[in-house]
Amino acid sequence: MSKKSEPYIAAVAGEETVRCRGLWAMPHINELERALASFPWPEGERLLIDCAQVEKMDTAGAWLLYRTRRTLERAGKTLALVGLKPELSSLLSMVEAHGAETSVASPRALGWLEQVGYNFICHVQQASGMLAFIGEAALAGLRLLARPARLRLRPLLHNIQETGFSAMPIVGLLSFLMGVVVSYQGAEQLARYGASIFVADLVGLSMLREMAPLLTAIIVAGRSGSAFTAQIGTMKVTEEIDAMRTIGIAPMDFLVLPKIFALMLAVPLLTVYADVAGVVGGMVMAKNQLGISFVEFLDRFDSAIKLSSYLVGLGKALVFAAIIGVVGCFQGFQVSGSADSVGQQTTVSVVQAIFLVIVVDAVFSIIFSWLDI
Repeated sequence: MSKKSEPYIAAVAGEETVRCRGLWAMPHINELERALASFPWPEGERLLIDCAQVEKMDTAGAWLLYRTRRTLERAGKTLALVGLKPELSSLLSMVEAHGAETSVASPRALGWLEQVGYNFICHVQQASGMLAFIGEAALAGLRLLARPARLRLRPLLHNIQETGFSAMPIVGLLSFLMGVVVSYQGAEQLARYGASIFVADLVGLSMLREMAPLLTAIIVAGRSGSAFTAQIGTMKVTEEIDAMRTIGIAPMDFLVLPKIFALMLAVPLLTVYADVAGVVGGMVMAKNQLGISFVEFLDRFDSAIKLSSYLVGLGKALVFAAIIGVVGCFQGFQVSGSADSVGQQTTVSVVQAIFLVIVVDAVFSIIFSWLDI
């Protein structure tokens, strides 16, 4: 390309005139941007822009010229644009009209009271959507109980494997270590009063009623709840869920219910596994710290722990599983068309599930205290 065809802008020496020439089009926009950014504009208030030598201009070049003109006018200069060919002048007029329509003022920052109100409305809408989702899932579950043949066993078994069997190593290890910690902390205090044998009561009650179901729920929320959100969110981004609806497959039956049912089966079983691992950890530490044999520990454990304590833990685990499944699936359906949204909703899912699990656990503690259970 000859130098004459290159985009060019120059000031006429001794005059308040700027001449443009060449190709003001997309292939040269970057070069024009750099030239305009470093261009020494004349200092006078009146400025003449001569475009007689502009050979070609597309919408990108017209927008750049329009933006430059607006910038100079805001700086207090009076501009006159001359020499532009009729067809290029029409293009510039169209760009100016479009720019005037789309230029909007920057939104003002919300005050603290407005921000509080906005956040409150967002949380109310989120809670309303969650309740609607729970109702829809409950109705779908009742329809499924009426017609059990509609339950898809393969997705159910797959989710049981992913949420239950695959989580056993981490649940077992952390529960064992938790039993070790509880036994170690209690043993030192109980030994001062000659009540070392009561470490079995401490480990048994804390693990079966509180630690095992809560620890299992938190681990499952981090592993499986986030996986549910990411899976459903990715399917929504790729429009697979819309395709399922198009061919007559209900996403609630195919995606949500198998996940919730799988958690409600797997989490109580994981809790039983966590109970055993935690008690074993307490037994090991009690033997090393206090010299209590396994037989003595189990004898005291059998007499101190009631069946109700064990059932309370399983009941909590069942409720926690339902919460994690509903939150994980609901947040997956809240993904709005981008990979970034998948990450955001996955984070919200984990935080929300763990928060609700702890709140519900506290509510259970208050209710059991009232009922003297």
